[in-house]
Amino acid sequence: MKELIQIAGIIDDLEARMLMQCGVDYLGFPLRLPVNKDDLTEEQAIDVIKEIVHPFKAVLISYLDDAKEIIRFCDKLNVKVVQLHGKIAPEELEIIKLLRPDIEIIKSLVVFGNNYSELEKSVNSLSSYVDYFITDTFDPVTGASGATGKTHDWNISRKLVEYSPKPIILAGGLNPLNVRQAILEIKPAGVDVHSGVEAPDGRKDYNLVKKFVFESKQAFAEVN
Repeated sequence: MKELIQIAGIIDDLEARMLMQCGVDYLGFPLRLPVNKDDLTEEQAIDVIKEIVHPFKAVLISYLDDAKEIIRFCDKLNVKVVQLHGKIAPEELEIIKLLRPDIEIIKSLVVFGNNYSELEKSVNSLSSYVDYFITDTFDPVTGASGATGKTHDWNISRKLVEYSPKPIILAGGLNPLNVRQAILEIKPAGVDVHSGVEAPDGRKDYNLVKKFVFESKQAFAEVN
């Protein structure tokens, strides 16, 4: 899918339904995280995911690195898309594709300073086994690789979009005010946001989500 819009950090069924109403394609559920606290329990996530219907998709976001454990967790949640943020061997990704070709894999490319050459090597070694890459921001203060609310060097993401044989989703510090510029500059296949559309109480704000989706779609249309 091109022109993909993903919002992560779903906390309940009301929020999920609101995001689908606004036209968000992928709804992300960060779980079993090494740094940030999970937004909801695995049992709660199962109940919310039941509310997500075609053409919308639920996405497991995790740092797991064992193929069979990842498959078991996807099956537990009943999801067919997994976004992997930790280091994982190409062999593990290959196992997922061999055992479960129906599971779509999104693999993070975490930008930390000027590490383009390292990320290019990741693209070379992992492209055969993933459906998308997602560029995100490393926060040296918290150690988080994603959900930092911080942007990174967009020049690196733009170079990765040009280099990668697989589509690139852009994440990291996006919000309704900068997503249009980001799409026009980087030309990614999709965009991802978490805290950039949240109200002070931590819930996704309807007006912010609507504006984020509108600005994204306008920019994608202009790029194409």
